[in-house]
Amino acid sequence: MVTTQDLSTLIEQPAFDSDILNGMKALAFSSHESLARFVELTQGQERAIATGKAEGRPAALKLGLCHWLLGRPRQALEWLSKGGDSKERHYYAGLCQRDLGDNAAARQSFEKAATHGWDALVCACEQAESVLMAGDIDAAKKLLDDHGRNGLNAAAWHYVMGRLQDRLGNLDAAIDRLNRAIELDPRHTRALFHLAYLTDLHGKEETAIDLYRRCIACPPILVNALINLAVLLEDAGDNTGAEQCLRRVLATHPNHARAQLFLKDVVTSSQMVIDEEWERVSEQRSAIMDTPINDFELSVRSRNCLKKLDICTLGDLCRVTEAELLAYKNFGDTSLLEIKAMLTQKGLRLGQLAEQGGAPQARSVMRTRMVVTGSPEVLNKPVTELELSVRSRKCLQKLGLVTVGELISRSEAELLSIRNFGQTSLNEIKRRLTELGVSLRTS
Repeated sequence: MVTTQDLSTLIEQPAFDSDILNGMKALAFSSHESLARFVELTQGQERAIATGKAEGRPAALKLGLCHWLLGRPRQALEWLSKGGDSKERHYYAGLCQRDLGDNAAARQSFEKAATHGWDALVCACEQAESVLMAGDIDAAKKLLDDHGRNGLNAAAWHYVMGRLQDRLGNLDAAIDRLNRAIELDPRHTRALFHLAYLTDLHGKEETAIDLYRRCIACPPILVNALINLAVLLEDAGDNTGAEQCLRRVLATHPNHARAQLFLKDVVTSSQMVIDEEWERVSEQRSAIMDTPINDFELSVRSRNCLKKLDICTLGDLCRVTEAELLAYKNFGDTSLLEIKAMLTQKGLRLGQLAEQGGAPQARSVMRTRMVVTGSPEVLNKPVTELELSVRSRKCLQKLGLVTVGELISRSEAELLSIRNFGQTSLNEIKRRLTELGVSLRTS
């Protein structure tokens, strides 16, 4: 388990080279908690520089690399530019410049990184990708050809060759090159990402999902990998997985507009699935509960007693208890046994809905008949036509409220007593009712 001390020890090292950066990768992205802690430590380093507690080029380089790890190229480049003249500064500045679309500057940075001691083949491949992104296919091909002998066993070389083949429209060749890059380096983040993208284009969604999952397990995490994976997971019906991906984006990029919008859609979609399942089960239950008592063969005494009690359906019957029936005049044990036998045939029993929360629905119906007045067209209007928010609809469902007439038989206090029903939902319902010319019952 990653501890605060582990992260703090690494980030507080005076020299922040590639070895320490790799250690930070392994620790910071091991869990949601460690990532949150790493974000806090990065903010702490920025405050330390601002207040003079951390000074100089090493502190700027360290902060730039932390921002790069978090997928923030603009902030990273700002601090890397103040981080001295090291191979780390130039190499990671080149990565940031390319992410920001400044491919010419990126190529120059990779040239400087090689001059200062970064691996020459890796820098040549990075330059090739930069000129390729700038649209100069011939220059990219020449750089790769110049390093072809050494590149045959290098993941970086095969990766850029894959990108080149993709630009040339040779998708099969591109996929072969990217696969070779991943064989040589199973944690090559960009190769995994682009192979996942091309695999998705070929209609192999399950394979693409697997590749994207592998990609986001290799820091620094590509934001587009998380978003693309979220799209595929939502299409596959895994809204929970999609939501987790988007929340990971927002953990490091809280103002990411696309992730914010997509997250709202995913959450709403999840709630719609729940609502649809609730409606399906509810319809099945209603079909049984709405069965008229007259459909069953009962004695005259039992039928008359139920009629006087205003019990017309199986649902009405399941809302009353044995004690309530026996308390009625002329209703005895014989009638009780007869009715219980009838319910047993349907897998039901007396008092069942009262125990499951159905009693409020029965009271709602009775109250509607007794006190609600108004236009039948309005009173019989389904609450589903009020265009309420998901939360408001679910709360009304819990109360068993189906029509506007049933809704306005309730008071504000009764609605506010329902779990997760707050003032915002109440105000929304009151506005909708006002538009119809009706209001909730006064307490």
